[in-house]
Amino acid sequence: MTLSLPKFALIASLIAGSTLLPLQTASACSRAVYFGQQGQTVTGRSLDWVDDMQTNLWIFPRGMTREGSMGGRGLKWASKYGSVIAAGHDASTTDGMNERGLVANLLFLTESEYPGGQNDPRPLLAVSAWAQYVLDNFATVSEAVAEMRKEAFRPVMVTTPNGIQNKVNLAVSDVSGDSAIFEYVGGKLVIHHSRHYQVITNAPAYGHQLAQNEYWRQVGGTVMLPGTSRPADRFARASFYINAVRQTAEAREAVAAVFSVMRNVSVPRGVNTIGMPSIAPTVWRSVADQKNRIYYFEDTAGPGALWVKLGQIDFNPPAGVRKLTLQGNPGAIGDQTGGFRPAPPFAFMAPR
Repeated sequence: MTLSLPKFALIASLIAGSTLLPLQTASACSRAVYFGQQGQTVTGRSLDWVDDMQTNLWIFPRGMTREGSMGGRGLKWASKYGSVIAAGHDASTTDGMNERGLVANLLFLTESEYPGGQNDPRPLLAVSAWAQYVLDNFATVSEAVAEMRKEAFRPVMVTTPNGIQNKVNLAVSDVSGDSAIFEYVGGKLVIHHSRHYQVITNAPAYGHQLAQNEYWRQVGGTVMLPGTSRPADRFARASFYINAVRQTAEAREAVAAVFSVMRNVSVPRGVNTIGMPSIAPTVWRSVADQKNRIYYFEDTAGPGALWVKLGQIDFNPPAGVRKLTLQGNPGAIGDQTGGFRPAPPFAFMAPR
């Protein structure tokens, strides 16, 4: 396909302009949703970070009483669904899947600006608990979108232990392959809701990511793809490969295909690009088989992937909270469904 000169120039200028955006984050993540045959939906993501997030996996049952980590003004709810999640510093739900196959992925977005106002009467929700709020309450993307549109709470930014402001957006996907991206731009909630929104990386805001990718879509991935670790380049590669790989009903092949795509957009360990703090090493990858309710997790410092079968987990309230400790256990691979041990729930990171 041939691009007209005006359209080519417009998109090229957007791409060039993105290289001049202020890059202030210390994280660069990627997420992609795979559509296989016979309802085989798989969501993969990479987590890139400048240091060790001390990630462990947790099982949360139904019926947990929650609050938005904001004291008396925090949003309160009780979990309707159990979930398996990956926690950052045992203080934030960064990633996970609930028992209904809804997946939530928290990613950095430099441009995030949350609504302010001391006189805002709405309950508060620390962004460290945002993904967990969605996993606890919704079975489908449409349900999550409908509730988020009400803007019944005000999100509050937190600061990570290494002093980085946790500016994030949230990607969700469900068993049907439906997707939504939630981001706060200029203090306003922006929702991108469509099955077509399979891929997201980091900067800039999602609308600009889509515009930049249009150039590479028309060039064609078999002709040329950008190869750097910049968010726009990772977006282009993930968008092409997640649909170019074999689309199959075979769960094992589908999961392997998604892992291969996420490895293609990962950043090698130890690589930190001077002057581009949005490029950080990939610390871990997750792949969620939503049809079969299996959550895969791969630490880049370990020898391979582990997995957890949600269909074999008791999510009833008496079963309690359980933890799979990965810190100090780099050799954990294979089926770890039975490796979780009872543990008190962690407290979500609150603003300092």
